[in-house]
Amino acid sequence: MNYDWILFDADDTLFHFDDFAGLSRLFAERGQPFAKEEYLAYQQRNRPLWVAYQNGEIGAREVQQVRFEPWQARLAMSAAEINAAFLGAMAEVCRPLPGARELLMALESRAKLGIITNGFTDLQQVRLERNGLEGLFSLVVISEEVGAAKPDPRIFDHAKARMAHPDADRVLMVGDNPHSDILGGNRAGFHTCWLNHHDDACPEGITPHYQVRHLRELQALLLA
Repeated sequence: MNYDWILFDADDTLFHFDDFAGLSRLFAERGQPFAKEEYLAYQQRNRPLWVAYQNGEIGAREVQQVRFEPWQARLAMSAAEINAAFLGAMAEVCRPLPGARELLMALESRAKLGIITNGFTDLQQVRLERNGLEGLFSLVVISEEVGAAKPDPRIFDHAKARMAHPDADRVLMVGDNPHSDILGGNRAGFHTCWLNHHDDACPEGITPHYQVRHLRELQALLLA
């Protein structure tokens, strides 16, 4: 294998991020129903906030607050309290994607493993611990702690410093989001692999070194 480091995105790369299940759990714990229509309305608020966060236009706290403000009266909780409860619920429902555990176990003796995520701090470590994966990673970089989100060069510079500045072409960045994971990794000088779950067309101007449809295909590629 040609890499000293393999870096992964977290949500929808290593872990299935089922926020509908997390929100349903949050509401159920408070004796409230949660309909699919409410989830769609939530996503209309949430998605533009994440794009703005990824683009460096707003910070993590604003995402966490604004997306839950419409539910404050209904749940008798502040937006910050709803956010904390949501992340707790997500820690309960998030599970590794098919092939993730096998891939990580196969790679751990061959390269150092890391995570670079735009997710929030409160979810990351507990999710690794509950799934028995925390000991596999030499590096976990979280955008909320760095103050910059992928594809911002600052989060990749932070990761490089934590990795003691390895040769960039000996680092592989794996992720499902071409705009944050692949573009950011390319700009950092890393090799990149797009986990293209749905065989989408690659966005113009973004060229991954590899494309795979699932993690077992990545494992076969790396260990061929």
